[in-house]
Amino acid sequence: MPNTYTQLLLHVVFSTKNRQRTLPDDHRELVYRYIWGIHKSLNCHLYRIGGIDDHVHILTGIPTTLSLADYVKEVKTGSSRWLKEQPEFRRFEDWQDGYGAFTVSYPEKDSLIEYIKGQAEHHRTESLLDEYRRLLRENGVAYDERYLA
Repeated sequence: MPNTYTQLLLHVVFSTKNRQRTLPDDHRELVYRYIWGIHKSLNCHLYRIGGIDDHVHILTGIPTTLSLADYVKEVKTGSSRWLKEQPEFRRFEDWQDGYGAFTVSYPEKDSLIEYIKGQAEHHRTESLLDEYRRLLRENGVAYDERYLA
């Protein structure tokens, strides 16, 4: 009996439009719950979501039937529509146009979960742009600085 077995873990990072600080700490959990619901509807496994007021980190497992581009489109479009309807996020305009996505090996999963949990502490010493540049470099992704600023 033929079967397909996969473990497709992705670390996805995207920010609010112009990195505006529109995801207040006291209401951010609402956004995370909504995005978790999107994951359930897409048959994705959400291992962890976190971030601060201007960006989100997601560690997810996606099925082979879903492309990365479709996954990100569904998460960003669905959550953006919802955020714009919520009074707690009245300053939210949209998500940035692009995103970063990095493959993660299963043995790295737990340490990445801890990294995502510690975003507030982490960003006391490293800016979002510095973090993003570092992630791109560490993952061997060529990038154009003009599109980061």
